[in-house]
Amino acid sequence: MKMLIGGAWSDATAGRRLGVVNPATWEEIDQVPLGGPDDAGAAVEAAADALRGWGDLPVLERAGRLTRTASLVREETERLAALLVSEQGKPLREARDEIRGFAHILEYYAGLASSLRGDAVRTGAYGRIITEKRPIGVCAAIVPWNMPVIIAGWKIGPALMAGNTLVLKPASNTPLTTLAIGELFVRAGLPPGVLNIVTGPGESLGEALVTHPGVRKVSFTGATDTGRHIAEAAAPTMKYLTLELGGSDPMIVCDDADLDAAANGAVAARFYNCGQTCTAVKRVYVFSEIAERFRERVAQRVEEITVGNGMEKGVRMGPLSNAAGYTHIEQIVDEMKGEAEIIAGGERQGDRGWFYRPTVICGCSPDALPLREEVFGPVLPIVEVETLDEAITEANSTRYGLGASIWTNSLSRTEQGCRELEAGIVWVNQHLKIPPEAPFGGVKGSGIGRENGPGALDRYTEERSILVRI
Repeated sequence: MKMLIGGAWSDATAGRRLGVVNPATWEEIDQVPLGGPDDAGAAVEAAADALRGWGDLPVLERAGRLTRTASLVREETERLAALLVSEQGKPLREARDEIRGFAHILEYYAGLASSLRGDAVRTGAYGRIITEKRPIGVCAAIVPWNMPVIIAGWKIGPALMAGNTLVLKPASNTPLTTLAIGELFVRAGLPPGVLNIVTGPGESLGEALVTHPGVRKVSFTGATDTGRHIAEAAAPTMKYLTLELGGSDPMIVCDDADLDAAANGAVAARFYNCGQTCTAVKRVYVFSEIAERFRERVAQRVEEITVGNGMEKGVRMGPLSNAAGYTHIEQIVDEMKGEAEIIAGGERQGDRGWFYRPTVICGCSPDALPLREEVFGPVLPIVEVETLDEAITEANSTRYGLGASIWTNSLSRTEQGCRELEAGIVWVNQHLKIPPEAPFGGVKGSGIGRENGPGALDRYTEERSILVRI
């Protein structure tokens, strides 16, 4: 595959290419251009050239291009889902959901077309004050490998609907489905240069986008430390930023919760996508009165998870997506074996592919790594607590604040959890799901800004005031 720059499919300026590997088989399935700063510059220039024509289009015409693309994506769901499985590893059912979710996001923002409006106020001394919402300009989006399609949608939908042009950089190990969707945008009649997709490493290509003076906004999803670097690198050119960063989402299970529902929720929200989701349940705090029964239910459900190639029937969890992630999980679990009790999993599966059994750990010390840092993989620590106050204190005792959930049938406990948990999104008796209508982002080390919801359109516009006296 090639990069999409200015409506044309291009190789990297330097002529180098990067292999994409199937994490379930370790086979190279395709190659993409290994882009660098020159390619970033060409993409920004193409986006700048397209900006006025796209921004001047009536909003309903912009909405029509997004809707047509969404329709094509739905028609191509099976092909795109299979491609996503081959490069990322997730089961086919999850891949289908992600492709359909991308189409839904485009449809959602196309449906908000009429909300892009300003205001006018008549005053005495100052005449008429008119406010209008204008596109920011050329935007850059940097997308991670764990949910490459849905997260691209979070950025493409509002950016284009608001009249901006976009340069999007997918992760180096999962660029294929994004490029294939780029072809569908072209087929849907998106003007050249409105959406550009460049491939290559973050340290060169991504850095060039973040520091380019022609880029007005950067939207990044990824690790907290990388987000901090992006904020520093973007500061000299005063860019707008949306940073959706790491998370270590706590789940609190109270003694009045539906235990079966909570156990099902913990397993589904931890081991979905092999645990490689920003808002996955990463720590469980369960009241001691019900802890043993809860652990038994979780362990039983985890042992029933079928691990394998995502294209195989009945597989519920695929491999870790890359070698670095696999090695990190293996090291964490090996270290914990001497300190805590492994009640499920705790070992690799097979001798080919980055497969690791879903793992449940009990008896972690409060300062254990799985309770303090983000663990991006299929490892779930369960901790006993005595009270809701203790659970909330422990839940808040990390640098992260992306999501959290509380499982209870008590209105007062629900209110306390929603009030005191330090998170950008709080679920009650559920976890993980984020519809495009819900603003999403974190607090503390989990980022700044919000994606999704009608407010995302505002975050891709600048407000201008016009004072008129005639």
